[in-house]
Amino acid sequence: MAKNLNSASFTVLLLVLLMASTGILKSEAQTCSTFLDECGPAPFLGTNADCFKCCKYTYGSPPACKGLVEGSDKHCHCYQNP
Repeated sequence: MAKNLNSASFTVLLLVLLMASTGILKSEAQTCSTFLDECGPAPFLGTNADCFKCCKYTYGSPPACKGLVEGSDKHCHCYQNP
């Protein structure tokens, strides 16, 4: 049993190292984190998906790679890759 557990642990470790070396583990927050500008009216009454559509229409894609409705005043914030 211990031998099987060691083999499984080693296999998982190899997979994680492979994913890390190829960049698969990069999150969206790391790759799309630089503020671009605001989009649409304030307050923005749509969803995050609506906000991203506004960002793509206004700024293009790229550079816009994410749109989030943020803040207590509900602004649509557009983000680009650093």
